[in-house]
Amino acid sequence: MEQSTIKLSKKIKNDLRKQMNHPSETYETVIARLLKNTQEDDILSDEVIRNIEEGVADIKAGRVYTSDQVKRKLGLK
Repeated sequence: MEQSTIKLSKKIKNDLRKQMNHPSETYETVIARLLKNTQEDDILSDEVIRNIEEGVADIKAGRVYTSDQVKRKLGLK
């Protein structure tokens, strides 16, 4: 494995240290895990995409309520 040196501020280094699962975990492992988690968070599931599409269809079809209508229906106003 090719190794490189990168410069980190003390704050970033401390932030990375706080993310370690155990004292002997390497910074590389921490960074790889954080990158993987970030990439996974960016991917929408099929269910989420369907829900978004249904919401957009509801808006286009006029199946929406104003905040005031919802409040009145719930007896809050």
